[in-house]
Amino acid sequence: MLGTGVIALPALAAQTAGPAALVAWGILVVLSIPLAATFAALGARYPDAGGVATYARRAFGPRASAIVGWSFFLAVPVGAPAAALFAGEYVASAAGGGTATALGTAAVLMVIVTAGNLGGIRVSGKLQLGLAALLITLLVTATVTALPHADLGNLRPFAPNGWWSIGPAVAVLVWGFAGWEAVTSLAADFRTPGRDLPRATGIALVVVGLLYLGIAAASTLVLGPGLAAGGRGGAAPLAELLAIGVGGHVRTIAAAAAVLLTLGTMNAYYAGAAKLGAALGRDGALPAWFARGAAAGAVPRRSLLVVAALGASSLVLVAATGMGTRVLVLLTSGCFVLVYLLGSAAAVKLLPAGSGARAGAIVALVSSIGLVVVTGWYMIGTLVIAAGAAAYVRTKSSDRVVDSEPARLT
Repeated sequence: MLGTGVIALPALAAQTAGPAALVAWGILVVLSIPLAATFAALGARYPDAGGVATYARRAFGPRASAIVGWSFFLAVPVGAPAAALFAGEYVASAAGGGTATALGTAAVLMVIVTAGNLGGIRVSGKLQLGLAALLITLLVTATVTALPHADLGNLRPFAPNGWWSIGPAVAVLVWGFAGWEAVTSLAADFRTPGRDLPRATGIALVVVGLLYLGIAAASTLVLGPGLAAGGRGGAAPLAELLAIGVGGHVRTIAAAAAVLLTLGTMNAYYAGAAKLGAALGRDGALPAWFARGAAAGAVPRRSLLVVAALGASSLVLVAATGMGTRVLVLLTSGCFVLVYLLGSAAAVKLLPAGSGARAGAIVALVSSIGLVVVTGWYMIGTLVIAAGAAAYVRTKSSDRVVDSEPARLT
């Protein structure tokens, strides 16, 4: 959860809605509460490497499971280049070299994350904990030291693109709040999922919510119109906040922080996607070749290498076409919105009637429907993935029916 959202999203959201983007940040913090609680409740009750795909299978059958699984599995290699390029922009800001430096940094980060996850969940988990501690310290420093330089005049005009622009800003910011579902694929690797998963999720809600709101407020109040216009702090707002609040040669520190933030996010998603891919192979939603590593404690190396290869292909495509990160962010968000929609619908069906967890799941379902609306046209790519998943399951089912028919004499 604590990742690339604080690197570039303040600028992307401000470009969409101006200072009114602060409302969008607040909306997503509030919406995160039922979403996070829903996935924590499901993970605690049904710990399995399939994560949300497993819940969809239990609730609605194999076709829904494949749609959820493919949406998450393919979202990661689409989003990975965008996340890595966010960090690359910070490195380029500090070291120079422009686009070449950004692309080179992105490639190196993707290799590091792949190598780390080849060592298994204990290695990547220790890496994640260390990164989180460093990043919290850095983000608190950036917020606290920069806020004394705030100017309330930077809030005017509050909604220069109209109040309706808050909706598209919410769609952009889904990127920073996607992650509550990622841990469900790792739930079976927890020592005591029923206790540990809700506890970890609760801590994450408080910490991430406060840090995101703090960085968003500081970026808007301190950096002003330059944040949205791509000027002062627009490319690397965290670096600019540190330069204003701390002074000195902080751009190098901010670049290092951006790299660490990105490593943390990509590490979690590569781990979750790799484990999910193995579970999908086990359950027939992907070829059986993927299945190795689906068991608790096993390392899904085949699935991981496929994720890494697809991510590398996406980065090459970005380099060749000059495609901006905003498109990748929204395409990735569309995939996660569908995961949230079907995951929360499954929770409504699976969680005990009358329980607080089920009530939260109903709120999460309504919220997910709203996210579908604000994501708009970028859901088309997700629908194509969903259609492919459904067609694959249908083909597999037809093959099984044919294979099971007795041979007939003609």
